[in-house]
Amino acid sequence: MDVNLFDFDLPESQIAQSPMKQRDECKLMVVNRETETIEHKKFHDIIDYLHKGDVLVRNNTKVIPARLIGTKVETGGHCEVLLLKQLDDQKDTWECLCGNAHSIHPGSNITFGDGRLTCTCVKELPEGIRHMQFHFEGIFLEVLETLGKMPLPPYIKKQVDDNNDYQTVYAKVPGSAAAPTAGFHFTEELFQQLREKGVEVVDITLNIGLGTFRPIKVQDTDKHVMHTELFEISEESAEKLNKAKEEGRRIIAIGTTSVRTLEACYGKYGKFVATREDTNIFINPGYEYKAVDALITNFHLPKSTLVMLVAAFMGRHWTLHCYNEAIKNNYRFFSFGDSMFIYGKFDYSKAMDL
Repeated sequence: MDVNLFDFDLPESQIAQSPMKQRDECKLMVVNRETETIEHKKFHDIIDYLHKGDVLVRNNTKVIPARLIGTKVETGGHCEVLLLKQLDDQKDTWECLCGNAHSIHPGSNITFGDGRLTCTCVKELPEGIRHMQFHFEGIFLEVLETLGKMPLPPYIKKQVDDNNDYQTVYAKVPGSAAAPTAGFHFTEELFQQLREKGVEVVDITLNIGLGTFRPIKVQDTDKHVMHTELFEISEESAEKLNKAKEEGRRIIAIGTTSVRTLEACYGKYGKFVATREDTNIFINPGYEYKAVDALITNFHLPKSTLVMLVAAFMGRHWTLHCYNEAIKNNYRFFSFGDSMFIYGKFDYSKAMDL
Protein backbone atom coordinates (compact mmCIF):
# COMPACT_ATOMS: atom_id res chain seq x y z
CA MET A 1 0.00 0.00 0.00
CA ASP A 2 1.10 3.58 -0.60
CA VAL A 3 2.49 5.07 2.63
CA ASN A 4 0.68 8.34 1.84
CA LEU A 5 -2.66 6.59 2.44
CA PHE A 6 -1.82 6.86 6.14
CA ASP A 7 -1.01 10.56 6.17
CA PHE A 8 -3.00 13.29 7.94
CA ASP A 9 -2.49 16.93 8.92
CA LEU A 10 -1.90 17.55 12.61
CA PRO A 11 -1.53 21.03 14.14
CA GLU A 12 1.77 21.23 16.01
CA SER A 13 -0.11 22.67 18.99
CA GLN A 14 -1.77 19.27 19.54
CA ILE A 15 1.53 17.40 19.98
CA ALA A 16 1.68 16.87 23.76
CA GLN A 17 4.93 18.13 25.27
CA SER A 18 4.45 16.99 28.86
CA PRO A 19 2.49 14.35 30.77
CA MET A 20 -0.82 14.96 32.51
CA LYS A 21 -0.45 15.77 36.22
CA GLN A 22 -3.10 13.14 36.94
CA ARG A 23 -2.48 10.23 34.59
CA ASP A 24 -6.07 9.00 34.28
CA GLU A 25 -7.57 12.46 33.65
CA CYS A 26 -6.59 12.50 29.97
CA LYS A 27 -9.22 12.30 27.24
CA LEU A 28 -10.43 8.89 26.11
CA MET A 29 -12.00 8.28 22.72
CA VAL A 30 -14.12 5.12 22.92
CA VAL A 31 -14.51 3.56 19.47
CA ASN A 32 -16.86 0.72 18.61
CA ARG A 33 -15.36 -0.64 15.39
CA GLU A 34 -18.43 -2.79 14.70
CA THR A 35 -21.02 0.03 14.79
CA GLU A 36 -18.52 2.77 13.85
CA THR A 37 -19.54 4.98 16.75
CA ILE A 38 -17.46 7.30 18.92
CA GLU A 39 -17.84 8.44 22.53
CA HIS A 40 -15.73 11.10 24.25
CA LYS A 41 -14.79 10.27 27.85
CA LYS A 42 -12.03 10.62 30.45
CA PHE A 43 -9.53 7.78 30.76
CA HIS A 44 -10.74 6.69 34.20
CA ASP A 45 -14.07 5.91 32.50
CA ILE A 46 -12.34 2.91 30.91
CA ILE A 47 -13.59 0.94 33.91
CA ASP A 48 -17.13 1.16 32.47
CA TYR A 49 -16.05 -0.63 29.28
CA LEU A 50 -14.05 -3.48 30.83
CA HIS A 51 -15.96 -6.43 32.26
CA LYS A 52 -15.51 -9.34 34.61
CA GLY A 53 -13.43 -12.01 32.87
CA ASP A 54 -11.64 -9.61 30.52
CA VAL A 55 -7.87 -10.05 30.39
CA LEU A 56 -5.90 -6.82 30.28
CA VAL A 57 -2.39 -7.36 28.89
CA ARG A 58 0.35 -4.85 29.67
CA ASN A 59 3.99 -4.56 28.60
CA ASN A 60 6.02 -4.28 31.82
CA THR A 61 9.22 -3.14 30.14
CA LYS A 62 11.14 -0.31 31.80
CA VAL A 63 12.84 2.48 29.88
CA ILE A 64 16.53 2.85 30.62
CA PRO A 65 18.40 6.18 30.23
CA ALA A 66 19.60 4.89 26.88
CA ARG A 67 20.73 8.16 25.28
CA LEU A 68 24.45 8.77 25.75
CA ILE A 69 26.41 11.83 24.63
CA GLY A 70 30.11 11.07 24.26
CA THR A 71 33.38 11.99 22.63
CA LYS A 72 35.24 9.99 20.01
CA VAL A 73 38.63 9.13 21.46
CA GLU A 74 40.41 9.22 18.09
CA THR A 75 39.12 12.60 16.89
CA GLY A 76 37.62 14.44 19.87
CA GLY A 77 34.34 14.83 17.99
CA HIS A 78 30.99 14.61 19.75
CA CYS A 79 28.87 11.51 19.26
CA GLU A 80 25.40 10.43 20.37
CA VAL A 81 24.73 6.76 21.05
CA LEU A 82 21.24 5.31 21.61
CA LEU A 83 21.16 1.85 23.17
CA LEU A 84 18.59 -0.31 21.37
CA LYS A 85 19.00 -3.80 22.78
CA GLN A 86 21.55 -5.91 24.60
CA LEU A 87 22.96 -8.80 22.58
CA ASP A 88 22.50 -12.03 24.55
CA ASP A 89 25.46 -13.80 22.97
CA GLN A 90 28.07 -11.09 23.60
CA LYS A 91 29.08 -9.80 27.02
CA ASP A 92 28.29 -6.10 27.58
CA THR A 93 27.60 -5.58 23.87
CA TRP A 94 24.59 -3.57 22.71
CA GLU A 95 23.01 -2.85 19.38
CA CYS A 96 23.07 0.95 19.11
CA LEU A 97 21.89 3.72 16.82
CA CYS A 98 24.76 6.17 16.41
CA GLY A 99 24.79 9.78 15.34
CA ASN A 100 27.54 10.72 12.86
CA ALA A 101 27.78 6.99 12.23
CA HIS A 102 29.78 7.52 9.03
CA SER A 103 32.84 8.09 11.23
CA ILE A 104 32.26 5.11 13.54
CA HIS A 105 33.82 1.87 12.34
CA PRO A 106 35.06 -1.32 14.00
CA GLY A 107 37.79 -0.29 16.42
CA SER A 108 36.40 3.23 17.02
CA ASN A 109 36.27 4.19 20.70
CA ILE A 110 33.90 6.57 22.51
CA THR A 111 34.14 7.88 26.07
CA PHE A 112 31.25 9.26 28.13
CA GLY A 113 31.23 11.80 30.95
CA ASP A 114 34.21 11.41 33.22
CA GLY A 115 35.39 8.25 31.53
CA ARG A 116 33.49 5.94 33.85
CA LEU A 117 31.97 4.44 30.71
CA THR A 118 33.63 3.79 27.35
CA CYS A 119 32.70 1.67 24.35
CA THR A 120 34.32 0.16 21.27
CA CYS A 121 32.64 -0.48 17.93
CA VAL A 122 32.84 -4.20 17.14
CA LYS A 123 30.48 -4.41 14.15
CA GLU A 124 29.18 -1.99 11.51
CA LEU A 125 25.63 -2.38 10.15
CA PRO A 126 23.56 -0.22 7.75
CA GLU A 127 21.44 2.81 8.68
CA GLY A 128 23.63 3.99 11.54
CA ILE A 129 23.40 0.74 13.52
CA ARG A 130 26.54 -0.40 15.32
CA HIS A 131 27.36 -3.13 17.81
CA MET A 132 29.18 -1.44 20.68
CA GLN A 133 31.02 -3.23 23.48
CA PHE A 134 30.92 -1.24 26.73
CA HIS A 135 33.65 -1.05 29.37
CA PHE A 136 32.95 0.02 32.95
CA GLU A 137 33.38 -0.85 36.60
CA GLY A 138 30.45 -1.89 38.75
CA ILE A 139 26.88 -2.43 37.53
CA PHE A 140 26.09 -1.23 34.01
CA LEU A 141 22.58 0.08 34.72
CA GLU A 142 23.84 2.05 37.73
CA VAL A 143 26.55 3.67 35.60
CA LEU A 144 23.93 4.40 32.93
CA GLU A 145 21.68 6.11 35.50
CA THR A 146 24.43 8.66 36.19
CA LEU A 147 25.48 9.31 32.58
CA GLY A 148 22.50 8.57 30.32
CA LYS A 149 19.41 10.59 29.46
CA MET A 150 15.87 9.36 28.89
CA PRO A 151 15.48 8.76 25.12
CA LEU A 152 12.49 11.01 24.50
CA PRO A 153 11.08 11.19 20.95
CA PRO A 154 12.33 14.14 18.86
CA TYR A 155 8.91 15.85 18.85
CA ILE A 156 9.17 16.33 22.65
CA LYS A 157 11.28 19.45 22.94
CA LYS A 158 12.49 19.32 26.54
CA GLN A 159 13.69 16.65 28.94
CA VAL A 160 11.25 15.45 31.60
CA ASP A 161 11.80 16.79 35.12
CA ASP A 162 11.31 13.34 36.62
CA ASN A 163 12.35 10.18 34.72
CA ASN A 164 9.31 8.41 36.17
CA ASP A 165 7.13 10.68 34.02
CA TYR A 166 8.34 8.64 31.05
CA GLN A 167 7.55 5.28 32.67
CA THR A 168 4.36 3.36 33.26
CA VAL A 169 3.45 2.74 36.90
CA TYR A 170 4.00 -0.98 36.24
CA ALA A 171 7.43 -0.69 34.57
CA LYS A 172 9.56 -3.54 35.91
CA VAL A 173 11.95 -5.13 33.39
CA PRO A 174 14.77 -2.75 32.31
CA GLY A 175 15.78 -2.72 28.66
CA SER A 176 13.69 -0.36 26.50
CA ALA A 177 14.78 2.64 24.45
CA ALA A 178 11.20 3.98 24.46
CA ALA A 179 8.15 3.66 26.68
CA PRO A 180 4.94 1.71 25.98
CA THR A 181 3.10 5.00 26.15
CA ALA A 182 -0.49 3.68 26.00
CA GLY A 183 0.10 2.54 29.57
CA PHE A 184 0.91 6.03 30.86
CA HIS A 185 -2.77 6.67 31.66
CA PHE A 186 -3.12 3.87 34.20
CA THR A 187 -2.69 4.40 37.94
CA GLU A 188 -2.27 1.80 40.67
CA GLU A 189 -5.70 2.82 41.97
CA LEU A 190 -7.31 2.19 38.59
CA PHE A 191 -5.72 -1.27 38.35
CA GLN A 192 -7.03 -2.06 41.81
CA GLN A 193 -10.55 -1.01 40.80
CA LEU A 194 -10.34 -3.16 37.67
CA ARG A 195 -9.17 -6.21 39.64
CA GLU A 196 -12.02 -5.73 42.10
CA LYS A 197 -14.39 -5.73 39.13
CA GLY A 198 -13.00 -9.10 38.00
CA VAL A 199 -10.67 -7.95 35.24
CA GLU A 200 -7.52 -10.07 35.07
CA VAL A 201 -4.20 -8.27 34.54
CA VAL A 202 -1.42 -10.16 32.74
CA ASP A 203 2.16 -8.98 32.19
CA ILE A 204 4.30 -9.66 29.14
CA THR A 205 7.55 -7.96 28.07
CA LEU A 206 8.72 -6.42 24.82
CA ASN A 207 11.88 -4.35 25.02
CA ILE A 208 11.13 -1.46 22.70
CA GLY A 209 13.84 -0.59 20.23
CA LEU A 210 14.13 0.62 16.66
CA GLY A 211 11.31 -1.58 15.35
CA THR A 212 8.63 0.42 17.14
CA PHE A 213 9.69 3.97 16.34
CA ARG A 214 11.71 3.67 13.12
CA PRO A 215 9.98 5.66 10.34
CA ILE A 216 8.95 4.06 7.06
CA LYS A 217 11.33 5.20 4.33
CA VAL A 218 9.75 3.39 1.36
CA GLN A 219 6.75 4.41 -0.72
CA ASP A 220 5.25 0.91 -0.76
CA THR A 221 4.56 -0.26 2.80
CA ASP A 222 4.87 -3.90 1.68
CA LYS A 223 8.60 -3.27 1.23
CA HIS A 224 9.11 -2.02 4.81
CA VAL A 225 11.09 -4.41 7.03
CA MET A 226 10.68 -4.07 10.78
CA HIS A 227 13.73 -4.10 13.02
CA THR A 228 13.71 -7.03 15.46
CA GLU A 229 12.79 -6.55 19.11
CA LEU A 230 13.01 -9.02 22.00
CA PHE A 231 9.83 -10.21 23.72
CA GLU A 232 9.14 -12.60 26.57
CA ILE A 233 6.02 -14.39 27.81
CA SER A 234 6.15 -16.35 31.06
CA GLU A 235 4.61 -19.76 31.64
CA GLU A 236 2.06 -18.22 34.01
CA SER A 237 1.03 -15.52 31.52
CA ALA A 238 0.74 -18.02 28.66
CA GLU A 239 -1.53 -20.26 30.77
CA LYS A 240 -3.82 -17.36 31.70
CA LEU A 241 -4.05 -16.17 28.10
CA ASN A 242 -4.78 -19.63 26.72
CA LYS A 243 -7.48 -20.17 29.35
CA ALA A 244 -9.12 -16.88 28.36
CA LYS A 245 -9.06 -17.90 24.67
CA GLU A 246 -10.58 -21.29 25.44
CA GLU A 247 -13.36 -19.65 27.47
CA GLY A 248 -14.07 -16.97 24.86
CA ARG A 249 -13.10 -14.08 27.14
CA ARG A 250 -11.76 -10.83 25.69
CA ILE A 251 -8.01 -10.23 25.49
CA ILE A 252 -7.41 -6.49 25.64
CA ALA A 253 -3.95 -5.17 24.79
CA ILE A 254 -2.56 -2.03 26.38
CA GLY A 255 -0.55 -0.51 23.54
CA THR A 256 0.87 -1.56 20.20
CA THR A 257 3.87 -3.35 21.76
CA SER A 258 1.54 -5.66 23.68
CA VAL A 259 -0.34 -6.25 20.42
CA ARG A 260 2.83 -7.16 18.55
CA THR A 261 3.96 -9.53 21.31
CA LEU A 262 0.62 -11.34 21.50
CA GLU A 263 0.12 -11.55 17.74
CA ALA A 264 3.72 -12.66 17.09
CA CYS A 265 3.43 -15.49 19.60
CA TYR A 266 -0.09 -16.66 18.69
CA GLY A 267 0.54 -16.35 14.98
CA LYS A 268 3.67 -18.50 15.19
CA TYR A 269 2.49 -21.23 17.56
CA GLY A 270 -1.32 -21.18 17.24
CA LYS A 271 -1.52 -20.59 20.97
CA PHE A 272 0.32 -18.68 23.68
CA VAL A 273 3.57 -20.30 24.82
CA ALA A 274 6.26 -19.41 27.30
CA THR A 275 9.04 -18.00 25.15
CA ARG A 276 11.83 -15.45 24.89
CA GLU A 277 12.60 -14.55 21.29
CA ASP A 278 12.89 -11.80 18.71
CA THR A 279 10.09 -10.57 16.49
CA ASN A 280 9.93 -8.24 13.51
CA ILE A 281 6.17 -8.63 12.97
CA PHE A 282 4.72 -5.78 10.89
CA ILE A 283 0.96 -5.43 11.30
CA ASN A 284 -0.75 -3.39 8.59
CA PRO A 285 -4.07 -3.58 6.71
CA GLY A 286 -4.52 -7.06 5.30
CA TYR A 287 -3.43 -8.65 8.56
CA GLU A 288 -6.21 -10.45 10.46
CA TYR A 289 -5.83 -10.29 14.24
CA LYS A 290 -5.72 -13.70 15.94
CA ALA A 291 -4.92 -12.93 19.57
CA VAL A 292 -6.29 -9.49 20.45
CA ASP A 293 -9.98 -8.59 20.81
CA ALA A 294 -9.74 -4.96 21.95
CA LEU A 295 -7.04 -2.31 22.08
CA ILE A 296 -6.05 0.65 24.26
CA THR A 297 -3.70 2.95 22.37
CA ASN A 298 -2.56 6.54 21.93
CA PHE A 299 -2.78 8.66 18.76
CA HIS A 300 0.22 8.01 16.53
CA LEU A 301 2.41 9.77 13.99
CA PRO A 302 1.27 10.11 10.37
CA LYS A 303 2.59 7.40 8.03
CA SER A 304 3.95 5.37 10.96
CA THR A 305 3.86 1.60 11.46
CA LEU A 306 1.78 2.28 14.59
CA VAL A 307 -1.07 4.04 12.78
CA MET A 308 -0.99 1.17 10.26
CA LEU A 309 -1.36 -1.34 13.09
CA VAL A 310 -4.48 0.53 14.27
CA ALA A 311 -5.78 0.71 10.69
CA ALA A 312 -5.42 -3.06 10.43
CA PHE A 313 -7.54 -3.36 13.58
CA MET A 314 -10.45 -1.15 12.55
CA GLY A 315 -9.99 -0.16 8.91
CA ARG A 316 -8.03 2.66 7.29
CA HIS A 317 -11.00 4.91 6.51
CA TRP A 318 -12.45 4.64 10.00
CA THR A 319 -9.03 5.15 11.61
CA LEU A 320 -8.46 8.39 9.71
CA HIS A 321 -12.02 9.50 10.51
CA CYS A 322 -11.38 8.94 14.24
CA TYR A 323 -8.08 10.81 14.02
CA ASN A 324 -9.80 13.76 12.32
CA GLU A 325 -12.44 13.73 15.07
CA ALA A 326 -9.64 13.77 17.64
CA ILE A 327 -8.06 16.78 15.95
CA LYS A 328 -11.43 18.61 15.82
CA ASN A 329 -12.00 17.87 19.52
CA ASN A 330 -8.53 19.06 20.52
CA TYR A 331 -7.14 15.71 21.64
CA ARG A 332 -3.44 15.62 22.51
CA PHE A 333 -1.31 13.40 20.27
CA PHE A 334 1.68 11.05 20.54
CA SER A 335 3.61 9.82 23.60
CA PHE A 336 2.21 12.16 26.28
CA GLY A 337 -1.12 12.49 24.50
CA ASP A 338 -4.65 11.20 24.95
CA SER A 339 -6.02 7.69 24.50
CA MET A 340 -8.35 5.47 22.47
CA PHE A 341 -10.21 2.32 23.46
CA ILE A 342 -11.19 0.26 20.41
CA TYR A 343 -13.54 -2.70 20.75
CA GLY A 344 -16.32 -4.61 19.00
CA LYS A 345 -16.46 -7.27 16.29
CA PHE A 346 -14.88 -6.49 12.95
CA ASP A 347 -14.92 -7.69 9.36
CA TYR A 348 -11.21 -7.70 8.49
CA SER A 349 -11.92 -7.47 4.78
CA LYS A 350 -12.86 -3.81 5.44
CA ALA A 351 -9.35 -2.99 6.62
CA MET A 352 -8.04 -3.07 3.06
CA ASP A 353 -10.61 -0.59 1.71
CA LEU A 354 -8.76 2.23 0.00
